[in-house]
Amino acid sequence: MVVKPFFLYFIRIIVLPRGGSLCLSSYWNSCWTLPCQPAVAMGIPVFILAGLLVHCVFLVSIFDIYFSSPLVHGMTPQQTPLPPPAKRLVLFVADGLRADSLYELNSNDTPQAPFLRSVLENNGSWGISHTRVPTESRPGHVALIAGFYEDVSAVAKGWKENPVEFDSVFNESKYTWSWGSPDILPMFAKGATGDHVYTFCYMAESEDFGAQDAAKLDMWVFDHVKSFFNSSRSNQTLFSALNEEKVVLFLHLLGIDTNGHAHRPNSREYKENIKKVDEGVKEIASMIDNFYGNDGKTAFVLTSDHGMTDWGSHGAGHPSETLTPLIVWGAGVNYPQKVTSQFFEDNFLKEWKLENLKRLDVNQGTLPLEYLNNSAHFKAESMFTNAVQILEQFKVKMSQKKETTLSFLFTPFKPLSDSEQINFLKQTRLYIQQQKYDEAISLCKTLINLALEGLSYYHTYDRLFLGLSIAVGFVGWTTYVILVIIKTHTTLSKTVQANNKESTVLFYGFAFVGMIIVFFLLIQTCPWTYYVYCLLPVPVWYAVVRELPVIQDLAANLLSLQISQSVGFLLVCVLGIEILVFSFFYRSTLTIGLLVFAGWPVITQLWVQAKATALMWTFLCVLLAIFPLMPVVGREPNIPLVLATGLLTLLISCFSLASLCKSENKYRSNEDLKVHFYQMLSIALSTYVVSSTHDSLKNKQGLPLLNQIISWMTLVSSSVLPLLSPTFLFQRLFSILLSLMSTYLLLSTGYEALFPLVLSGLMFVWINMEQEALQHYGLSVKPKLAVFNFAYATDITQFRQLHLDDVRRSFFFVFFIVTAFFGTGNIASVNSFDPASVYCFLTVFSPFMMGGLLVLKVVIPFVLVSCAFEAVQVTTQLSSKSLFLIVLVISDIMALHFFFLVKDYGSWLDIGTSISHYVLVMSLTIFMMLMNGLAQLLTTKRLELPRRTKHHST
Repeated sequence: MVVKPFFLYFIRIIVLPRGGSLCLSSYWNSCWTLPCQPAVAMGIPVFILAGLLVHCVFLVSIFDIYFSSPLVHGMTPQQTPLPPPAKRLVLFVADGLRADSLYELNSNDTPQAPFLRSVLENNGSWGISHTRVPTESRPGHVALIAGFYEDVSAVAKGWKENPVEFDSVFNESKYTWSWGSPDILPMFAKGATGDHVYTFCYMAESEDFGAQDAAKLDMWVFDHVKSFFNSSRSNQTLFSALNEEKVVLFLHLLGIDTNGHAHRPNSREYKENIKKVDEGVKEIASMIDNFYGNDGKTAFVLTSDHGMTDWGSHGAGHPSETLTPLIVWGAGVNYPQKVTSQFFEDNFLKEWKLENLKRLDVNQGTLPLEYLNNSAHFKAESMFTNAVQILEQFKVKMSQKKETTLSFLFTPFKPLSDSEQINFLKQTRLYIQQQKYDEAISLCKTLINLALEGLSYYHTYDRLFLGLSIAVGFVGWTTYVILVIIKTHTTLSKTVQANNKESTVLFYGFAFVGMIIVFFLLIQTCPWTYYVYCLLPVPVWYAVVRELPVIQDLAANLLSLQISQSVGFLLVCVLGIEILVFSFFYRSTLTIGLLVFAGWPVITQLWVQAKATALMWTFLCVLLAIFPLMPVVGREPNIPLVLATGLLTLLISCFSLASLCKSENKYRSNEDLKVHFYQMLSIALSTYVVSSTHDSLKNKQGLPLLNQIISWMTLVSSSVLPLLSPTFLFQRLFSILLSLMSTYLLLSTGYEALFPLVLSGLMFVWINMEQEALQHYGLSVKPKLAVFNFAYATDITQFRQLHLDDVRRSFFFVFFIVTAFFGTGNIASVNSFDPASVYCFLTVFSPFMMGGLLVLKVVIPFVLVSCAFEAVQVTTQLSSKSLFLIVLVISDIMALHFFFLVKDYGSWLDIGTSISHYVLVMSLTIFMMLMNGLAQLLTTKRLELPRRTKHHST
């Protein structure tokens, strides 16, 4: 096997301690060399590779167990025997339009959208369409056009492409013409069969958040629709196609959403855009009616895919995001229904002065019968067709599961047996023949609900079996890692040579179990992934049982301790991990944890030997504890606070520069001072760019080119400048902070700009506190941090064995990592993403570029924590692999929590959040490896610039 040099270097800096090496024995009994003698050659760490493989299986498993596609293919299409009332549909989707923004009256009691107000009062039906989370464009449009809530398997596939094939109104039409955004229209054209869905899109560059008026996007759509119909009068082929039945015209209007992001929904720009859309809809509706000679065969629908928060974002479940308008008029649609009273939990009817017009609310993707202006016979036949369609899906799903399950193990869905299906269909058809349409509709609704329950039953048929397999593997792997820690990094265990005969019997015993599992899966023709999930626990538990002597030594040591000590330690560990788990759901839990951390020096008596350091630790812990109590980033932009943070950082760096200039450090050079000065200049430029860009966008002058160039140059230089600074501990860490702060300021919109500054201050104090703790427990001589140099490799013979206090160090690290992630928000919900945070870099909508910058913003606090932890490791004389294993155990226990908390039901916010939590914790191990490698690179490496040679004339 050939391994690239980079990978070898990667493994060395991450897995191996400085000066350390690796030895391998058997596959499951592999171990690192202890700090007694280094091995001559370096091998590939089988334990790490096995760990990565196991975690990849655990990570992928939830998408197979919880999020395989529930859609069913292979059914026979069903059609209502009666003719439809409309020949064509015109669908207006005003992207990002809130219900209250459309329905509310102005201060002078005039409507916000006069034409649409007159429609709902005189010509059509209206209501509120309740969207599901995530309130994003793709799932919203899928619900509207395809008639189902976005397939849960799309969670891992993004919103740009179709993760699974699905049918839609466009696909079933004779012709569909659509105009609008290049982010939405191609999605439905790609999924259509044949060549009958046509799209007309403007350039992606037109979606500019910094543009003077985003309403031009909607004007483009209206102008092109008018031009399209005008051109059809001289194009006989197009004219004939437009006069066919089953024609759909789709107008996607993105201007309101863009103006909402850029200026907020309560802005003048957002409201003016609504008026322009109202005027455009009026013109298009009038033009289409005239084109078809007012034949009364056109149905019009105006709605939105999602709303928007007051702070200009969407993605979560706030009512302003999930409540969207729905106005329907034309062929087959009921006229306004006058009522004397109606009850809704909200008070919108009174606010909008629509209490006398019947409000018909719907769930996005579901149209109630109240909207239809047709005969009871037509409604009954439509419901019957719908019920038969869903029942066909149920039959296909049941047949598929029955074919892959042993007959004596198959348990059918009893409420909908074959006889029950026949009874439902016969009775419904009988009711329709007897003109008992209400009874027929009621029976169809019951059948639909049962069929949906049955679909869910068969879709989750193997979930318990697979979930238990993964859980058993999880517990086995975590147990094995704990045993490895005890065996190779503590003195609790004595190495005992295993009996060859016992090992052979053990091996064949587990091999026999594996063969039984394979045979059981083979006769059921299960997918290959089932083999992976079910066989994984076998080698894992084989490795655990092989370490039986270690388990015996551990048990003996535990029994020798007082019960109160053992139970107390266990309770503290459980409480700490539960706090970490709760922090994923409630950010305020981090505040509680930080306040407990603030009292750590008092509890351990460390304040006695280092009062000033302990006082600073307590102050910074309390200060950092404020951030999780603040609103999620992006809700309340505060540019002056960002500027103040930039000036504060500049002031701190000035004091640092003055301190360097006054110091008598013989290692200091003028080049070091220049690097420090350049970083100060970068902070100053970043502060200026934030201020200048904000003013320019406020005046609708767009993003200045010079500001954009400075922003990207700052981003690039921030990864290089730290490598030019000295590798002395505090100088290098402060250099890393200044470089990352210059980029973080450009990505900040409010209070979060202060977060890395406070977090870094706490990290500096943490390094000092760990030295005090090291001396307090008598584990090592306290090193002089002022002259400690990252570049000098620590002698492997100086590495010590793990102490109980090292578990606390690892926990601190995991807690700070979680705090770095959730301290200012929660990106598990896309609602926390404010496009304004990337306006210094770009304003044209680019999801991948904006997403990349957002990830960078999230990673910066991680890097600061990782660099501090690197300093803690080397100054406390611990090998990185030992603490990494403890972090691995903590993250795996957390992951087991989230595995059982994963949801595939409820709102998309619940689904997406549960997935994000599990993926985040499962990725923690790999992420820690990457961060550890990056931290070692940033702290130990130094780039030497070529120095100018002086020439003396003779």
